[in-house]
Amino acid sequence: MYEHWGNSVTHFDEKVETFIADYFADPGRVCLLVAGAGFDPRSRTVARALSTAMGDRLRAVFIREERGQAAASLRDAADENMTALRELVPNSEVWPIEIFHSDDNAPVGGNRVSDRLNHMIIAENVTDIVLDMSALSLGVAFPTARILLGRSKNQLDMSFHLMVTSNPELDARIVGEPAARSQAVRGFSGPVAGERDLRRAKIWLPHLAPGRRAALEKIKVTLDDLYKVCPILPFPAGDPRRADALIEEYGEEIRGDWAVDDRDYMYVSERNPLDSYRTIDTLKLRYDKTVLGVFEPQLILSPIGSKVMAAGAMMAAIRHDLPVHYVEALRYDIDPAADRGETPMHLVHVWLDGPIYDSYGSQVVSAPEDTVEIQGT
Repeated sequence: MYEHWGNSVTHFDEKVETFIADYFADPGRVCLLVAGAGFDPRSRTVARALSTAMGDRLRAVFIREERGQAAASLRDAADENMTALRELVPNSEVWPIEIFHSDDNAPVGGNRVSDRLNHMIIAENVTDIVLDMSALSLGVAFPTARILLGRSKNQLDMSFHLMVTSNPELDARIVGEPAARSQAVRGFSGPVAGERDLRRAKIWLPHLAPGRRAALEKIKVTLDDLYKVCPILPFPAGDPRRADALIEEYGEEIRGDWAVDDRDYMYVSERNPLDSYRTIDTLKLRYDKTVLGVFEPQLILSPIGSKVMAAGAMMAAIRHDLPVHYVEALRYDIDPAADRGETPMHLVHVWLDGPIYDSYGSQVVSAPEDTVEIQGT
């Protein structure tokens, strides 16, 4: 299943706008948009483009994540975005989702949005579902994608699209206060232990991102008996030195507890989610083949950085049922010290599933012939 994902139809920047204007202009298309309605300035981009192309054939669910006592400026920005989104898509509803339980402050956002989505009625005339991940947190976006993908596959001739408005510089400015401990994303706990009594050989793949050291350390302390830590770095990137800067920022962890070998870094494109997907997919297939019958292989993902890179990691996690560990943010703020002026927004579209891929149904994908070197046990 999902063998076509490595070669999914993708569009970037102005070609996304062209695709929306051409494809969704078809009067026979009815679209359900699911997107965030928070403070993030990227909230409106996809909704505006779809609304222009479709008019009243566009329906939407806007998810407003509620967490803690947000700064007044961020709440005002969220209110402004929500009002604008309702004007862009009159046939829409807003779902306020409390990310933490009011009694014990336990993270429950993924469970709550999943419950709403599982009970949501999708009209029979809907031909396309678009998930805009731009303004959704990882803990909400990942379970939303998995459920919507399943819902779309159960309805004949329906297509499922991912869209992201990307700005790594803005991501670096948005600072989250991490919760006390890490957890698996709802629906991404990974498979249960196999029947054979084999020792698990775990490889942790943390995405390195500016200002996320505390979150990654909280994740690391919950992962015991790691065989390797393979940090994922953005390259190519808008800033050619971004990967070098991240290696410097995380130098203490890399040289210390993580014990990262120079050969263990993974570099994926900051602009193309398929690069992230293909890299993790290839590692998974090779690693499984290498340790077959000796260890029970397990890759653990922590895609806490770029939304584009996270989208590719999510695809790999869905295809291979990989665990995804993260730390929920108690609240967000925008760091003015990190503001280096206006930076361009980049649009990404991945046509994830639909009738366009029907010809892939009988194909079988096997592991590459290369192997991963296993050192010690």
